[in-house]
Amino acid sequence: MAGGSIYEFARQSDQETVLSIDPSNGKIRWKQQYAAPYKMNSAATGHGEGPKATPLYANGRLYTLGISGILSAFDAETGKPIWRLDFKGSPDFGTAMSPVIDGNLLIAHIPSGLTAFDAATGTVKWTWNGDSPAYASPIVVELGGVRQVVTQTHSNIVSVAVENGKLLWKIPFETSYDQNIVTPVLYKDTLIFSGLDKGVFAVRSGQTIWKNKDVSMYMNSPVIEGDFLFGFSHLKKGQLFCLNAGTGATLWTGPPRSGDNAAMLASSTTLYALLTDGQLVIAKPTAQGLNEIRRYQVAESPTWAHPVVLADGVLIKDLKTLARWGVN
Repeated sequence: MAGGSIYEFARQSDQETVLSIDPSNGKIRWKQQYAAPYKMNSAATGHGEGPKATPLYANGRLYTLGISGILSAFDAETGKPIWRLDFKGSPDFGTAMSPVIDGNLLIAHIPSGLTAFDAATGTVKWTWNGDSPAYASPIVVELGGVRQVVTQTHSNIVSVAVENGKLLWKIPFETSYDQNIVTPVLYKDTLIFSGLDKGVFAVRSGQTIWKNKDVSMYMNSPVIEGDFLFGFSHLKKGQLFCLNAGTGATLWTGPPRSGDNAAMLASSTTLYALLTDGQLVIAKPTAQGLNEIRRYQVAESPTWAHPVVLADGVLIKDLKTLARWGVN
């Protein structure tokens, strides 16, 4: 939510739809649609028809990256299209990475490479074309005095300079069925990664400094709060977990058989985990355990998008609807 609006990105038949919604009553302020033909890979039908990338609000503009690779910029107040680029050849299971803003650059991994665009005009400023995209979203960090973009690509983990796209370091990294999905997180001067059956590991200056094989993330991207790393492991048919972010030691794991995935948010006191079966878990975790406070059934259809936490409630997007819930 930004600029007093909720922005929803959805798909209907062969069109993608962008909506600006009044958060107080759910009324649509503006709506834009454009043609976006796409045939879903049969192996991905259980995850919905997309889009899978989160819209990005920055400096009065809204950016979207559709499942077939259409990158768009809109005036966030009026919905007027500013620019649009259509990139053919999305990954096997559709485009899933979300773009990121750094200064006047919009950074996204498109088929031709990891690319920085002028955020106002869509003009390409630089491209690193050393590997094709995967499904993880890039992050921008500053390490060793160098501002850099870090992400998982099709077959690697890479870091490139924000200034010019020059490759800084690369680690070969592959998962079964080419599913590099997990967005990295920064902890002090280390970067933490995971992938299907690859455990969780931390990297400093391109070198691995610890690895934990107790847990492993598939589609879940972890969150950091203080010295804790919270995530959702695909092992044991799904379970929440907490690691010491500095050492990689397992502090606790939650009940097994908890589902396919969890979209997670963390504040200084509270952890929110939206499971794919529509259960919203609210907890106040410590080093000793999850400390679940409440569990709500907030949807009857699959929930893949992150919740949005408000001062007096939470926004939940399921397969077909967007709803605002009050939380007691």
